[in-house]
Amino acid sequence: MTRIGNVMYPAKDLGAAVAFYRDGLGLTVKFADGDRFAALDGGGTTFALVGAEEDLAGAVAASFKVEDVPATVARLTEAGAELVRGPEEGPHEVRALLRDPAGNPFVVYAAL
Repeated sequence: MTRIGNVMYPAKDLGAAVAFYRDGLGLTVKFADGDRFAALDGGGTTFALVGAEEDLAGAVAASFKVEDVPATVARLTEAGAELVRGPEEGPHEVRALLRDPAGNPFVVYAAL
């Protein structure tokens, strides 16, 4: 089953971004990995802040959790997506960056 795992926002200063969304909107921090990544509770969908090391798309991008990244990438490219990067192993998941037929970036990932 595919589901939206998170929506990723790049942040130049991850600590400041976490403080802004935590203190300004009241989002609860669920997980943080130094300057790389922070997951905040967005009320059913994770709002993810990504530092430079984890900023795959260079833009805001939805991230879809899937069972099998290589198989999903194959189906998506057959359907017209462009594979930009991966599949590759990240610190916590296997992931790939693609662009849909309109050019919008998105990520598919599966937990290690």
